[in-house]
Amino acid sequence: MILLRIFLFALLPLQALAAIDVYQFDSPQQEDRFHRLTEELRCPKCQNQSIADSDADLARDMRDRVHGMIVEGKSDDEIVGYFVSRYGDFVSYRPPVNARTSVLWLIPLLMLLGGGVLIVRLLRKASAQADQQDSNNDSEHNRGESP
Repeated sequence: MILLRIFLFALLPLQALAAIDVYQFDSPQQEDRFHRLTEELRCPKCQNQSIADSDADLARDMRDRVHGMIVEGKSDDEIVGYFVSRYGDFVSYRPPVNARTSVLWLIPLLMLLGGGVLIVRLLRKASAQADQQDSNNDSEHNRGESP
């Protein structure tokens, strides 16, 4: 029984190695492009994970396709365009600004502006309350000193 446990424990590192994808490139620049593109492309199946970080079969297929397109000599724009045409703008962490994606770009801006307006209002209200308390304290203090 103990030998079986030792054997199974010894196999664990091999399982980790099996999950690593190995890609061959002609140059270090191609490898850098691969890593940058796989970080830039989002896995359509996973919740907000890049295809570099995802273990999903779809992400693995996408990594394989990115590798193949880089080796074929495709440009970064062509590679991203290919995936956008298949999966939509969602697949890119940097979607283009157009009518369909305007909400993606406007919501954070509106939230930032709304937060700024809220902070300014709260600060003005707190300042007005502090001024009111100061004037009340001054008037009470002045009444106490009158003969």
